[in-house]
Parts: sequence; structure tokens; C-alpha cells
Amino acid sequence: MLLENKVAIVYGAGGAMGGAVARAFAAEGATVHLAGRTLANLEKVAADIGAAVGSITVLDAYDVQAVNDHVASIEGPIDVVFNGVSIRVKQDIALVDMDVEDFVRPVEDAARTNFITSTAVARRMIAQRSGVIILLSSSAARESGFEMGGFSLACASIECLTRSMAGEVGKYGVRVVALRPNFTPDTHPEWDIPEDGLDHLLERTALGRLPQKAEVARTAAFAASDHAGPMTGAVLNLSCGSIVD
Repeated sequence: MLLENKVAIVYGAGGAMGGAVARAFAAEGATVHLAGRTLANLEKVAADIGAAVGSITVLDAYDVQAVNDHVASIEGPIDVVFNGVSIRVKQDIALVDMDVEDFVRPVEDAARTNFITSTAVARRMIAQRSGVIILLSSSAARESGFEMGGFSLACASIECLTRSMAGEVGKYGVRVVALRPNFTPDTHPEWDIPEDGLDHLLERTALGRLPQKAEVARTAAFAASDHAGPMTGAVLNLSCGSIVD
């Protein structure tokens, strides 16, 4: 197993992507500490991964003290952290018609939650001289999309943080990577998407399809593993070819 005897924290573990990553980490042998805002959602994920649960914590990842206290409560080494915390986004409005507050909000949210969770755990990882920090971006960071509001800039900021932090903590044996998936339809089963509703996205991919959340989660597990040991400061392109690096 890729993550046998590893200890991981997943922030936003009650969400679709955070939950998928938590399940993937557990399937690969990790003990997973689940943190998020909604207890019921965390408990559903915990039921799926069973004995692999290290703890379940209800917290607001936008709160620096709450995250610092959570990290301090975990004994022993922390090998992996994944941030799947959602950000507030308003879309389907042209930029020229958008209020500045609505545009800036997702950028501030992305910067705040990723900075708080990453630095809180990085301090522990620096002391132990090992660890992997995984952030979640999206193909919006590189697309010339339309009516995305501040989401594109928010994702680009996450990728910038990945590079900046990797450069600072690498000398301590700590790696930082980001995942850049395209839209993953199965993260929103509640959406009533028409049969041809995603054609405009499919047409822009080399593979003619969109990624699945399980694929993104398994990639996160690989990136967290020793098999990816030389990888840091990297953004893993999971866009099915909508972005070609």
C-alpha cells in the first residue's frame, strides 16, 4: 500500500472531493484525521473508512487558531495534509458586471484557508524534517474561460502558493504539490445536468471526457507517497487535456 503507516489530515473531509481523498488515503493504508464544518458529513466518510479514522473534528478552516489547535492535538508525526476546503464563488456573471466584493471573495478565501492549513502543518513537518502538503486547484487557473468570476484567480493563487511554499520548505525535506483537475461532474450528483450539458467542456479536452473524483483522489494518494519523492513545487495536470503543459 502506498501510504502504509502514514498519518494524514484532510481538511474539508466532509465535502465530495475531500471525502474522496480521505477514502483514497485510507485505502492505501494511512490513518486519516478528518476535519470539516459539518459533523454529519464527516461521520459518513468515517463510516466508509472505518478503523483508518484517526479523529473527527468539527472546525472552521478559515480560523487560524482552530487549525493550529487541531494540529497541536495530533500526537506524533504528520505525514500528509490535503486541503479540500470549499471557497465562496459567484459565477455566470460577466466580469464587467460583477461587484468587486464578489470577485475578490474567492481569492481571499483560497488564500486564507490554504495559507492557514498549510503553514500550521508545515511547522510540524519542518520540525520532523519530512511531510507532504497537497493543495487543490483546478483547470480554471490556466483557462481563458468566461464568467468564472474570481474563481480562476483563486485557483492561480493556490498554484502560486504551491511553488512559493515548496521553495521555502524543501530544504527541510517537506514537499508541496497541487492537483489541477478539470470539472468533475460526480462531485455534484445533486445537479440536474442535461445530457448534452457538458458538451462544451468535453469538446475542449484531448481525451473527450472529464476526470472522476476517484481519479483525482488516487492521484493525491500517489503524490503523498514515497513513489513521488522527487516531486515538489509541481502542479499535476488532471484536466483530461483541456490544458496542455
